[in-house]
Amino acid sequence: MSVQVFALIFLSAVFHATWNLLSKRAAPAGAAFVLGYRLCSTLLLAPWVAYELWTGGTTWSVAAIGFIVLSAVIHLAYGLCLQRGYQVGDLSVVYPIARGTGPLLASVGAYLWLGDTPSANKVLGMFCVVGGVLLIATQGRWRIFKQPRAWVGVRWGLLVGVLIACYTVSDAYSVKNLRVSPVVLDWCTGMVITMMMAPDAWVRRRLYWERMRGRWLPAVLVGLLSPMAYILVLYALRQGGEVSQIAPLREMSLMIGTLAGFLILKEKVGPGRLLGCAVIIAGVVALARP
Repeated sequence: MSVQVFALIFLSAVFHATWNLLSKRAAPAGAAFVLGYRLCSTLLLAPWVAYELWTGGTTWSVAAIGFIVLSAVIHLAYGLCLQRGYQVGDLSVVYPIARGTGPLLASVGAYLWLGDTPSANKVLGMFCVVGGVLLIATQGRWRIFKQPRAWVGVRWGLLVGVLIACYTVSDAYSVKNLRVSPVVLDWCTGMVITMMMAPDAWVRRRLYWERMRGRWLPAVLVGLLSPMAYILVLYALRQGGEVSQIAPLREMSLMIGTLAGFLILKEKVGPGRLLGCAVIIAGVVALARP
């Protein structure tokens, strides 16, 4: 892996951890904040998208349009399934299963359909990152999986993980093979999600506006950082990065978020999370090695 590609993924992980930290502070606003930052993102990135379209940054074809629509549908399904999983299952189960299986399945898909070549370093690094994610998210409390309710979360987590793998492989094919501009692909996806949320927001516009009071600055920041985190990943793929390396490396954001929560939010970080951070670092070293 080149230094440039690794730098893009690391910066993406920093952006991802930062916008999640801002979102956590705005959590009381709920769906209103999600729509707020999605709307900000759509407006703020529109000039960049217009520039890409004007300069021909995207190679248009029937296949390219089809994969843009496919990406939007998968991302929307991902968001809906994740929300439903959190409603019926425990966050401590759904989240680690989703974030652990997503990169794993995406790497398998890349080996089968995108021509990525497996190696001992990649496989070792991938499993280290997945293991570190599970340790951080569960804090090493494996007993939670013995509870009957936990298996509801496992099923939804697996479904979300499959969707993560699907949009990762689909978007990688779009930017690498079909030469779709990363910013155009991400912007179109965000536009579809914004349009889907708009009707409910209009019906409950007073409630939405009330919840957004004093939260527009975080919404603007998240509206920039959230898409940029994924656009950087797509540019890394376009510059020759392999899905089997990049998909696990994206999970560095969980480690960065854990450390930020400890240093900034003064959250408690137990031995399980610290061990998870160490395991992820070992996986990152393995993945980054040529």
